[in-house]
Amino acid sequence: QVQLVESGGGLVQAGGSLRLSCAASGGTFTNFVMAWFRQVPGLEREFVAGITASGGSTNVAAPMKGRFTISRDSAKNTVPLQMYTLKPEDTAVYYCAARPYTSGWYTNPDDYVYWGQGTQVTVSK
Repeated sequence: QVQLVESGGGLVQAGGSLRLSCAASGGTFTNFVMAWFRQVPGLEREFVAGITASGGSTNVAAPMKGRFTISRDSAKNTVPLQMYTLKPEDTAVYYCAARPYTSGWYTNPDDYVYWGQGTQVTVSK
């Protein structure tokens, strides 16, 4: 059973930066595609960024492209999400997700099997 634990959320002013981290355990880390999603109350969970099992390729959603960077550290079994130039509209609960490796990009939350508990990010004006 894969377990995911997010950390690093908090309150930041608009224009600031924040680094989230997802720690994975209970499985072979390099067998999983990893992703970050976010959700605002009352809205659907939204894809933020994903990274292949090998870490060789990433996919960042258009609204975050150029501001957010996803990576993975296979030695530590972590998936950082570095966020720059944060905007109030980035305020959400951010979730880490994992799915067993298959080729292709998956941006639908229904495609992911394992989820963390989420970490709150609040960006003030």
